[in-house]
Amino acid sequence: MSSETKVLISCTKCSAPLARGSFNRGALVPCPSCGALTRADVFPAIFNSLSEGRSGELLLVDDEASCFYHPNKRAAVSCSSCGRFLCSLCDVEFNDRHLCATCLDAGKKKGKMQDIENHRILYDNIALAFAIAPLIIWPATILTAPLTIYFVIRYWKRPSSIIKRSKIRHLIALLISGIQITGMSFLIYSLSVK
Repeated sequence: MSSETKVLISCTKCSAPLARGSFNRGALVPCPSCGALTRADVFPAIFNSLSEGRSGELLLVDDEASCFYHPNKRAAVSCSSCGRFLCSLCDVEFNDRHLCATCLDAGKKKGKMQDIENHRILYDNIALAFAIAPLIIWPATILTAPLTIYFVIRYWKRPSSIIKRSKIRHLIALLISGIQITGMSFLIYSLSVK
């Protein structure tokens, strides 16, 4: 049986299988059976044979080790953490280790796997907030402007986000705090001269 005949996506009206040529057309295509207009957008991987992807090998002999999560699949590796046998579907390679999803999740929750990052502190946003917020309450700039400069200098090389961002927030915060310090210095100087 070819991979094309294994894929059965059917018409929503008559349940007849749709032809492969009617997928991913970007427009409504008539059903070959009933003529109803249908649209089917599918991933191209649906046409791959099951043996081409990571589906896990079926267990052929009773005395072979099977996957802990899929008893009908042959075990490919054992989990480096708990020792459970895993098929190729369940195997998660992480830092040259083979882990099951349970151990990976437990390690992430308990903080034992330092390489998994769920979040980052956005120091550039904190510095920008310290620079902009005192504009509403201007006397607070005496404290926040130096604090902003400290945050910019201290956390300049820290990764800003999991998604790559530029240093523009740091630069804007530094510029605003520099203007605030200059303004406060000018105000203090003018008050002391009188």
